[in-house]
Amino acid sequence: MKLHIIARGRLGSGPEAELVQRYAVRLRGKLAITEIADTAPWPQFGLQHGPARTVVLDERGRDLPSTDFAALLARWRDEGVREVRFLIGAADGHDEVTRVQADLLLCFGRATWPHLLVRAMLAEQLYRVTSILEGHPYHRA
Repeated sequence: MKLHIIARGRLGSGPEAELVQRYAVRLRGKLAITEIADTAPWPQFGLQHGPARTVVLDERGRDLPSTDFAALLARWRDEGVREVRFLIGAADGHDEVTRVQADLLLCFGRATWPHLLVRAMLAEQLYRVTSILEGHPYHRA
């Protein structure tokens, strides 16, 4: 299953970018990252590669433990989902239409996080959940 982070704005260079890249390398080709302009509409990705799910990072979302997040991704994978798209919005977050159309609203706690850190935190969580599903000892629960 392809994991695809679609984020508004440019990550550029710096420690956050290095951290995202570190986890992207560890995910061995399972992670794609697309950056779009802050004001551009969300890209319309066709389903030519099979079913997809959309996860919107939003402060009103569910705060899932890593093991529950892993179980959800495993269930989607087992249902034949080919791609999970993770949308990270601009400074003002997401509009109501984007939130309503999401398969899941996900948050990393109730605090407000800088978008650069959210990308790094999401990349780490995606590595962590794939490690859980593979039985790798990275996650020490």
